This record gives sequence, structure tokens and C-alpha cells, in this order.
Amino acid sequence: MNRPSRGLIGLVAVAAMVLSASACAGGGKEDKGPDSSIGFAECVQKPNTCNTGKTKAGGTIVYGLGKDIKAWNTLSSAGNTLEYSYALFGVLPRVHLFYPDLSVQVNKDLMDSVEITSKSPMTVVYKIKKEAVWNNGDPVSADDFIYTWKVQNAKDCPLCKPATTAGFSSVDTLTGSDGGKTVTMVFKDPYPDWQGLFVPLYPGKFAATKGDLATSFTWLEQNVPTYSAGPYKIDKYESNFALTLVPNDKWWGAKPPLDKVIFRIITKDSELIPAMRNREINVMAPIPTADLVAQAKELSDSHWYLGKNLSWEHIDLNLKNPVLADKALRQAIFTAIDRQAIIDKTVGQYAPGTKPIGSHNFVPGMTAYKDLVESTGQGKGNIEGAKKILTDAGYKIEGGKLLTKAGTAVPTLRMRHTTGNQLRKDTCELVAESLKKLGIDVKVEQTDDLGGTLTKGDFDIMIFAWVLSPLRIGGAKQLWHSTSASNYGKWVNPESDKLLEEAAKTVGDDPKAHELINQADALMSADAYVLPLFQREVFISVNKQYTNLRPNPTNHGSVYNIGTWGLLDQAQ
Repeated sequence: MNRPSRGLIGLVAVAAMVLSASACAGGGKEDKGPDSSIGFAECVQKPNTCNTGKTKAGGTIVYGLGKDIKAWNTLSSAGNTLEYSYALFGVLPRVHLFYPDLSVQVNKDLMDSVEITSKSPMTVVYKIKKEAVWNNGDPVSADDFIYTWKVQNAKDCPLCKPATTAGFSSVDTLTGSDGGKTVTMVFKDPYPDWQGLFVPLYPGKFAATKGDLATSFTWLEQNVPTYSAGPYKIDKYESNFALTLVPNDKWWGAKPPLDKVIFRIITKDSELIPAMRNREINVMAPIPTADLVAQAKELSDSHWYLGKNLSWEHIDLNLKNPVLADKALRQAIFTAIDRQAIIDKTVGQYAPGTKPIGSHNFVPGMTAYKDLVESTGQGKGNIEGAKKILTDAGYKIEGGKLLTKAGTAVPTLRMRHTTGNQLRKDTCELVAESLKKLGIDVKVEQTDDLGGTLTKGDFDIMIFAWVLSPLRIGGAKQLWHSTSASNYGKWVNPESDKLLEEAAKTVGDDPKAHELINQADALMSADAYVLPLFQREVFISVNKQYTNLRPNPTNHGSVYNIGTWGLLDQAQ
């Protein structure tokens, strides 16, 4: 969230519908594609190995993190936020990793093997490294897999509020053997995105000391982790200031080169460049703005990269608001919003050629991508068309105010965006300007707790981004099924639910699954629930003293290899 984020991974080398390296640029004649400084010049052709170098022992790196951490359980709907995931990437173990080339690879630090041993019933066997342990000495074992499954399968813990149950609810049994180092997972229904489960794992044995499943799930959300099964552990957390990681002395893998990784919390975009210039931070990967990109290019001591990633900005409506429960009003709101004008005044200033996208599940370059919004007329800035939708439905505009069919004024709508995000603030103001022409007042508000705001439904209109994984079949059910906690605006459509459920069971026939998802998407597009804006850019700037950092367009981001980051050894 900035980007709520969920991901999947596994044995496959590359997912069938990933955005290829050559497709990193969006359409438009003026779009020149990825742009970079010399240090990242090879990242298009060699995305997994660019900016690789020999490291020297010691040192500290400071990463600018755009949100204060409000929840520590990234499995929960409140903790399903990209920045939270980044901060804990070096702490929590993951069965698979998403690489910059969009490949999905087994985490060889954690696993000896991951194998599908049967197709009927679908069975996956995980073999965990014997030496893999949590920093309290507990082995990484079947206990962790079972706990992570039970709190997300919608059956064993009905009081848990996971970000998704997709995949986990399709598992029939999960059992351990070989002293807990072998885990066998048997599905009751096949699940095509099975590789994305257990990304990450939480410590099952430790969690059990905090109470039952629901109690421990909440405890993990509210408390700073003392546990780790990654290359780093948390040394200290200073609210609204910084999270400091130090090497985990129980880590069994290659020792990380750095003495410390500090995630410095900077929620205002305007403070990033001064912090980079003064070396208060060494890395930043914010949502770019024209000013940020222009100023970052002037930092002579840093590398920078700008290119398309697997995320998309969108505007959501809260259907729990009685006035927004009316489809005609929603359609009019989206018809009045001018997406291209928003692009031209925001992202288009540094990524010319950016166009509106028309899918809620795929981005341009993916084989499954279809524009399902264009035919609805939404996002065109058609004020007169929006007014006609309203008058045909019995609304009236009198004295500059929109009146419902009952003759009452449509109340002021609260449109919220993340604190300090200039791009989203500008977008909100443009939306407010458009809706004013319909007699709708919009109050723009900030939030410093995106996950909490979304989970509580504390908004009328919301702008944020979904950051996709390379695997997308199960992800559609996570986002849009009526029972999903990630369906924050509470859209309900039984026909869509059936299509998404069928897609989530479709294994080995991606085109069929994609078509089912697109059919469900067409229903949602017509219902005017979420308006896609544009595919976003990945942007990163890194001080030249550091090596092994590189752009990663997936939801694992540049932290996917945090254990290898280090100071560049320039000795000849």
C-alpha cells in the first residue's frame, strides 16, 4: 500500500504474464523507456546483476522510508503495507523471492528444495535447511508454516484479519515430518499461485507463547519483533524516526557486510533530497515527482534509475457510505474525473507518454492486459456526461449543490492520501476541482496510517497504489472478492465472486484464468468502484559508495537482497 503489497513465488523461473524487461516503458511516442545514470545503466539488460561489486566489511547504510511503522504483522490487513514489508525484509524468512527480472526463485538461504510431488490432489513438499533457526534458537520448522497458514485460511482463526486468504483457504492439510524440517501441503482445490504462500513466515512456536491464534496475531501486529530468521535483527525502533537493524548472530547464511541498516522515516517528499545531499540517508526509493527526479539527477555522488514497475495508482470509493452505494453517483464521479489531465500535471512531467490504464489486475506489457475502463466512459473528464448520468437518475444541481432524489444535499466527501505525498495531494485537489462542477464538495485529508485507514474504512474516496507480484491469478481474488479483507471499499458482486473463485482454482491454463479475471473486471469497471489511473514508475537513488543495490519493479523492491548490500571496496 503506498502501496499495500502481496506477493507469490516458487519453482517457476518466470511467471507467464510478467512484464518483460523490454516492456518496462509504457506506451506513447514520447516515452523513451527506462532512464538511468551510469551506475544503473546495465539494469535493463542485466536487471539481476547490475550495480554488483565487491564489498568491504563494516559500515552503515541509511534508507529513507516513507511511512512510520504502525503495524508489525505484515500478514494482517493493517500491516499489508509496502514500507512495512521493506523494513522487515531482512528479518522475516521467505520461501521465495521476486527478482528484478520478474523471475520467481526459491530462497536458497532458507530452503533445500520446494517441489510439487502430485497434481491430484495438488501436493507441495518443502524441505527446510537443517541449520535454519530463529534467533532464540527455535528451528525454522513446520510450526511456522502451520501458524502462517492457520491465521490466513479463514477457518482456524475467524477473528484474525489477514490481508488475504487466497491460497491458504484452498489448503486441505499441512503437516510436518523429519523433525519439522519437511512440510507437506495438500490442496483441496488447486491453486495456481501457490508459490506466493509463506512470503513471509512468522514464528509459530514463539507466537504460541502469546496466546491463541487471534490473540497472537494481534500481538504480532502491535509489538516490535524481537524474533528474526533473516540476516538482520531489530536493534531498536524509534517511533517516527528510525528502525535500526544489526546482523543476526544466529544467521546461518553468508554474513551481511554492513554493521547496520537504518530505515530513516521521512514522510515528506520535500525532505528527501536535502537528506540525500547531506548524507543523512544513502538510499531513497519514493514515489517520484518531477521535482524529486530532477533534483536527484543533480546529485553527483549518487546513481539513479527511473522505469515502469508493477504498481498502479487508483481512486477507490467506499461503498459503505450510503450516498456512494448509489451506482449512478459513482459512475458520474468517475466520468467527471479527467485521468489524462491528472497524469499531465503529475507523473507525466517526468514520464512523458504515460497513459491511463484500463485494468484492475494487470499492467500494460502483461499478456492478460485488457482495457476494460475505456468503454465505460470513466476517467474522461466529461462533466456534461456526468451531469446527464445524475439527472437521468433523479439528481438535481441547485445553487451549486448536488441534491439526491430525495432532495437532500450530497454531503461533503472526504478524499484521503498518504502524508507528505505530493503526487497524491495534487491528484486529490484535481479531483476536488472536477467534482465541484457536479455540486459535490470534496475535503482533502492526509493519513499517516494507510493500512489502518483502509482497514477501518475511514474514507469516502481514497487514492493509493497496489504493487503487484509477477503472479496475478490468485491476487485478483485477494483484491476484489467480497469476503477479502483487502476489498477495503466493500464492493459485492456474486457473479464476480464466482468468476474469481473459478480463476483461483485454474492451474496450468493461464489464458483461461486470465479471461475469467477479465470478465470479473468488466463487471467491476461497469460498477464504478475503483478507477485505475496509471502504471507507476519505479525510482531509486543510491549513493555511489554502496553496491549490490538495484531497482526491482516487483513488490519485493530493492530490499529483496538486503543481506548483500555493502560499502563498495574500491581498493585496487
